[in-house]
Amino acid sequence: QVQLVESGGGLVQPGGSLRLSCVASGFTFSSYAMIWYRQAPGKERELVARIRSGGGSTNYADSVKGRFTISRDNAKNTMYLQMNSLKPEDTAVYYCNAVMYSLQYWGQGTQVTVSS
Repeated sequence: QVQLVESGGGLVQPGGSLRLSCVASGFTFSSYAMIWYRQAPGKERELVARIRSGGGSTNYADSVKGRFTISRDNAKNTMYLQMNSLKPEDTAVYYCNAVMYSLQYWGQGTQVTVSS
C-alpha cells in the first residue's frame, strides 16, 4: 500500500522555523522525484520546492528561495522541508508529492500556520 505521511507542521511566530518531513512507503522512493506543494485558503495549490530522485538537483518557488531548503534521505525513504524566516503568507496546508513519469502519489497534508 502506497503511503506518504507528512508531519512537522504547527503554529509558529513570524521569523520562526519549522521542519516538515514526508515518510514514504509502498513504492521505490529513490526512483521518484519529490515535491512539496502548499495550498492556502481560497488559493490554488502551488509548487514550493522540488528535488530529483538522486537528490542532486533542486528547484524552489521564488517566494521561498533563500528561506526554505528541500532535502531527502533515500535510505530512510524520507523527504524534508526546512523552513526558516517564516512569514504569515507561508500559512497553508503543505503536501508532499512523489512523481515518476505518469505515476504520482500524494500525502494528506500538514497544516503550517505563521501568526503572532
